[in-house]
Amino acid sequence: MIHELRIYHCVPGRLPALLKRFETITLKLWEKHDIRQAGFWTVLVGSSNQDLYYLLQWDSLAEREQKWNTFATDPEWLTARAKTEEDGQIVASVENLLLAPTAFSAVK
Repeated sequence: MIHELRIYHCVPGRLPALLKRFETITLKLWEKHDIRQAGFWTVLVGSSNQDLYYLLQWDSLAEREQKWNTFATDPEWLTARAKTEEDGQIVASVENLLLAPTAFSAVK
């Protein structure tokens, strides 16, 4: 199992728009493409309360590449994303890490 940690740093004030997009659009499209999420978090105490953290689960790098690329080029996603950004850009930058569990990790 591979986990992908993605951190979205939002344009100031735009985190609510990003959360709404995930809740009403993105998760449904991930279901269509069989992309499995392991959790979402916002920052309660920390360096920025304008960030969204989430984990995706993959069986392999090949699965990740195939499913993510199919999602990222889905015309329905591209149209929906553009519509949600009519009032301006939502995400300023994205960090992306592919994680492998250690031998002693509770999560495998």
